Amino acid sequence: MTVPIVQFVVAGAAQPSASSGRPYTLVYDGACRMCSKIVKTIDRWDGADLIEAVPFQAPGVQARFPWIPAGAYRDAVQFVGPGGATSQGAAAVEQLLNTLPRGRLLSWLFLVPGARGVAERIYRWVARNRYRLGCGEHCQFRPDSVTFPE
Repeated sequence: MTVPIVQFVVAGAAQPSASSGRPYTLVYDGACRMCSKIVKTIDRWDGADLIEAVPFQAPGVQARFPWIPAGAYRDAVQFVGPGGATSQGAAAVEQLLNTLPRGRLLSWLFLVPGARGVAERIYRWVARNRYRLGCGEHCQFRPDSVTFPE
């Protein structure tokens, strides 16, 4: 299940910076070897250098994106766009694919009726099992701090 993220802004106050020079930021699990491999692919596809990929374990991530609950980083990838617009999970994957020129070749799949719901269920299964998928025996661990709601 995707939980909508709401950003509250005080009138007249400066908005928090959503990126450091790039219009989009992808916040992922740096402890997941599969996630790190996917980020390398995204970096190759991002010829225009639009996306900054940051592991959620990096110092200052929570302070940089204070509207994202700390637990959300462990549950799903976060995709932050201009103005702090944030999506997570399968919705983040859809936004990411729409942003990357090569990703647009796949993003049309989300337009198929019912595809978003199926994509979210698949995403949640992969997220729950990410420490076992695509990794060898050395990567089959699950930090105690990671919990996945059903």
